[in-house]
Amino acid sequence: MRIDMHSHVIPKRVVDAITRDAGTYAARLKLAEGHPLMAHDQGYVYPLFPEFVDPLAKLDSMDRKGIDISVISPAPPMFYYWADADLGLRISAMVNDGVADMVASHPARLRGMATLPMQHPDAAVAELERVVREYGFKAVEIGTTIEGEQLADPRFRVVLKRASELGVFVFAHPYYIGSKAGLENYYLTNLIGNPLDTTTCVANLIFGGVMDELPGLKILLAHGGGFAPYQIGRLVHGHKVRQEARVHTHSDPKALLRRFYFDSLVFEPAALRYLIDLVGADHIAIGTDAPFDMCDARPVETLEHVPHISHAEQHEVCCGTALRLLGEGSGSLA
Repeated sequence: MRIDMHSHVIPKRVVDAITRDAGTYAARLKLAEGHPLMAHDQGYVYPLFPEFVDPLAKLDSMDRKGIDISVISPAPPMFYYWADADLGLRISAMVNDGVADMVASHPARLRGMATLPMQHPDAAVAELERVVREYGFKAVEIGTTIEGEQLADPRFRVVLKRASELGVFVFAHPYYIGSKAGLENYYLTNLIGNPLDTTTCVANLIFGGVMDELPGLKILLAHGGGFAPYQIGRLVHGHKVRQEARVHTHSDPKALLRRFYFDSLVFEPAALRYLIDLVGADHIAIGTDAPFDMCDARPVETLEHVPHISHAEQHEVCCGTALRLLGEGSGSLA
């Protein structure tokens, strides 16, 4: 079985709401050469592929990629972290109800992942509890930052703590707004900016003491954890020689890094081999990032080309890790 833990959707009820009231939702549909585009006032513009909206199109895409089950999560522009409390909660509920609709249409092949109005932590906790109670969701997608604030900021701790208590894992996905110096050209806002944001998020969660404070918290990192796995030695060294890095934790950063889970979306089989050796295949799951242009359209082929990968390691990455995170069994080969 192959389970994709990084697959995005924009539910039809959300598209319909934006079509009816573009002003409220700060987004609008456009046509480019006869194909629909979604354009957000924040600057996001991307094709509204059928796979975003139509469960059957999602299944067709999964079949082409060799994926059996997808855990579908809202596209990051659906976070709406800029909204006030009422609008933020209303949009999150609309998105989550739409995700639940899609899952209900094909429960054997789709699982749901919720979004939360993180800018208002009390509302986020309420929506988290609702999607667990009403839909049995086992995952929430949260931005690596919330309107410029790090996920490790103390005001978001109540949400992470409640997710841990409920047995819900967090999928940390970059929420990239605006440009940064040096990344304006060549699509570097995504190529470098997204993995950089994840790296910064990881470092703050480690050095900020969050992983120590919440030992039961499970966080899945997009894009193979960004640059954090490759630079973990630098974090370890800095923790040894710099007092600033030890203000909130005396735990070994490398040990804390192994607490995280990672999707396989690194594109380079040798890089995936390194990640398996560093954190273990039991902390890695398939991620495609479908249907964005930065998706891995051949995830199975990527995995098969990982040097010296064993049958047991393939099993863990394909489904073992995912099944355990979803609470759908041990994920073991037995």
